[in-house]
Amino acid sequence: MRHNIKPLCLLPLIACLLTPLANADDCDNATTQGDMNACAGRQYQAADKQLNAVYQQITQRLKDDADTKKLLVGAQRSWVAFRDAECEFAASGVSGGSVYPLIRLNCLTAQTVSRTTALKEYLKCQEGDMGCPVPAQ
Repeated sequence: MRHNIKPLCLLPLIACLLTPLANADDCDNATTQGDMNACAGRQYQAADKQLNAVYQQITQRLKDDADTKKLLVGAQRSWVAFRDAECEFAASGVSGGSVYPLIRLNCLTAQTVSRTTALKEYLKCQEGDMGCPVPAQ
């Protein structure tokens, strides 16, 4: 009987290859600029994903109000332009340096979290609140 042990020999190699990927997600212990930049990128992506989810909830509530939905889209586009310009300015002091992505991404994350918080307030509108453009659920 012939045994195929080659796949078993690959297991230690696979474990060695996957260890750096697991460590790359440990942002609290990131020590290299590349790891810190990568962590900041993932944090920004997570914040952006949350923002998009809240934005979609609002657009869903506005589905029957095309005019207000158009205003929201315009406001969001203006906010994106502001966010990008603000973060370019905030990171301009380190432009061209290895820390630039970290500074810029941290700014993008902070701005995005702030915007998400603001949009979440619209989801709390109560019935009859004349000062809130998003209908209550």
